[in-house]
This record gives sequence, C-alpha cells and structure tokens, in this order.
Amino acid sequence: MSKEVEQLIAQELERQRNSINLIPSENYASKAVLRANGSVLTNKYSEGMINKRYYPGNEIVDQIEELCQRRIKQLFNLNDYWSINVQTLSGTPANLAVYLGLLKPGEKILSMELSAGGHLSHGHKVNASSLLYDIVHYSVSEKTEQLDYEEIGRIAKQEKPNIIVCGATAYPRKIDFEKFYEIAQQTGAYLMADISHIAGLVAAGLHPSPFPFADVITSTTHKTLRGPRSAIIISNKRISKKINRAVFPGMQGGPHNHTIAAKLIAFEEALKPSFKEYQIQIIKNAKVLAESLKKLKFKLITGGTDNHLILINLKGTIDASKAQDLLEEVGILANKNTVPGDSHYFNPSGLRLGTPAVTTRGMKETEMEIIAQLIYDTLFGKKEKSKVKEAVQKLCQEFPIYQY
Repeated sequence: MSKEVEQLIAQELERQRNSINLIPSENYASKAVLRANGSVLTNKYSEGMINKRYYPGNEIVDQIEELCQRRIKQLFNLNDYWSINVQTLSGTPANLAVYLGLLKPGEKILSMELSAGGHLSHGHKVNASSLLYDIVHYSVSEKTEQLDYEEIGRIAKQEKPNIIVCGATAYPRKIDFEKFYEIAQQTGAYLMADISHIAGLVAAGLHPSPFPFADVITSTTHKTLRGPRSAIIISNKRISKKINRAVFPGMQGGPHNHTIAAKLIAFEEALKPSFKEYQIQIIKNAKVLAESLKKLKFKLITGGTDNHLILINLKGTIDASKAQDLLEEVGILANKNTVPGDSHYFNPSGLRLGTPAVTTRGMKETEMEIIAQLIYDTLFGKKEKSKVKEAVQKLCQEFPIYQY
C-alpha cells in the first residue's frame, strides 16, 4: 500500500474515532467483519448460483454463500418457505432487482413519499425506478405525522398498484406490516417490505416482523445489523426465481464474495445474546435522546421515536444545512433530511439522528442527555464552539471504537 493511501485510511480512522456519529444509517463493523471484507475472496469470480456457477473453482465460495443463507434463516427464524439471495450488492440495487423481477415496464408501484420518510429507490423522480415504472405515493397524516393506513388503503384501491412498498429511511415509528398485508390482499398487489433501517430490531424481536406478511423483504446489512455495506433479498419461493434472475444476469455479474463472507460474520455476531442487548440499548438511547431534545424545545416529527432514529423539524429555527455543518464543525454528525411537507429535497427542513453507532461505542442514557445538550449549545450558540468540541472529544475518548 502506498504511503499516501495508508495515510488517508489512517486519517479516516482518526475522523471516526473523534466524531460522535448520529447518522442512523451508519455504524461500526467489527474487526472480524472488516477482515473478511478485505480477504482473498476478493480474488474470485462466481457468476451464477450455488452449484451452478459459470466459472470453475467455486467449491469454497458455494459453502460460504450457503452458510450465509442459513445464518439469515436462523437470525430471522425462517423456514423453507423463504429463499435468500445474498448476492445483491447494495440497498438500491436490491430494490431495483425486486421491481425488475416482478414487474413489466410501466406497471405501478405504490410507495412512501420521500418527504414523509420514504427512500429514493422507492420511486422518487430522480431514481431509475421512476423512469421504468408508474409511481404513486402515500404520505403520513398531517395531524399525527404517522402512517394513516385507512388513507393508504383508499389510495391502493383507487390506483390498483402491482407492488406496494412499505418501509422507510426516515420514519421514527413502528410499521404495521399486517395492515399493509391486508391492503395488498384487497388490491391483489405484491407486498414488498424494505427493512434496511430496522432489520436489527426485527431480528431481535423489538419491532413487528414483516415475514408473516410480505412476499419479499429487502434489507441492507450495515445500519442496525452492523455488517458490511451490502444487502440481501428474502422472498417466498413462488417468486424467488424471478428475483434471482433479476439480480443475475439481470442487473449484475459476479457477486462480491468477500462481502458475502463479511455478511456471514455479521449474521453470526447477530445470533449471539449480546446482539439483542445491543438492540434494546439502541432503542433506550433513542428514546432518552428524543426526550432530552424535547426538553430543550426541539420539535420532533411524530413527537418521539419507537426505533433507532429521530427526526427534528427545524422549520422556523435554523436552516437544516447550516445545522448539519455547525454540528460537523464540533465533531457531531447528523444529516439534513426532508420532513413531511418539504418540497425542496436539496434544501430540507429536518435533521435526522440515530443511535446505532453511539450505542456500539458503549454510550448509554447519560451520554444521550449530554449529547442533546451539546446539539442545543452548538445550534443556538449557547456555548463557545471550542468548549463543545472539547466535550465531544472527551466522550469519544471515554467510548473508543473498535474496543468491543
């Protein structure tokens, strides 16, 4: 490795060590996950499926991929009704593969509006999904800022979508997958659940599971699962062949075997009792952080949280882009985000925070109260920036990364 690259990696490690990371889609993978992701499996091409490869020399790769599938079934307590694809490279390609496998061009998808908490790959106009399919959206109640299942049902009956997508990237409350199932049954649509953010909570039994209800489930493998940057697709066996063909050869060539091995390590880690304790603490931390922010007069979307993330509505107080920058200057990372009613996606009104990464560092309720105060002091100039930065560094030193 050149000194230049080595130095850049070292600098990134120091940045991570010296920042309080509240971005809910980020986390710290274990050393074992990182080792697998940088292993000699990088060298192997394995186009095709287990025991049906187009290249020779895949006996070991087959075993790794099959074991990865088995661990996922263990983690989510799945039977043989379900088929697992671990080859998909990331969250958006996973979602696109589902659409490609199940829909014809121009068919209809009903999904959550981006400003209400949905994801770009759920059919936003700037995403490839909107170019290939007819997209209609549901939002959240203006009054409660939560999902209105009666209204979603009304839209579904009117629009008759081919797929209904449930799941979110910025929704702080539990999702009722059974109600989505009932809506899908009434309209004859496939039900797709994107659990990228909440997969760890689902695995730990702390969030309702989509598996009794959805036809297909997608998820990234970082975030609350604390694995490598990648994804999985879990589908019932009636449709799994269509989805597998959409992944390969429809959208990609050889899978990334090193990343599949890293996912396998992460799933094995998630099967340990400590993983559920970790997920419980994520929620405890999020609730205390939310309540502490409310005491400081921050307005929270939906008034709080049931999961790992919090969405602050900054309308009428401070520009969200400026808020993100001010926090980064003192070493606190939280991302600007749309809130319900926003129409300017590049200049949103919200700030999104989450607790997976700080919980991995070992922080608990007391630290959440401190962090809420530091956020307030930074955004509203209640304390010198240097003093806030000192306090951030103190927390980072007390709770170092890669010591768990």
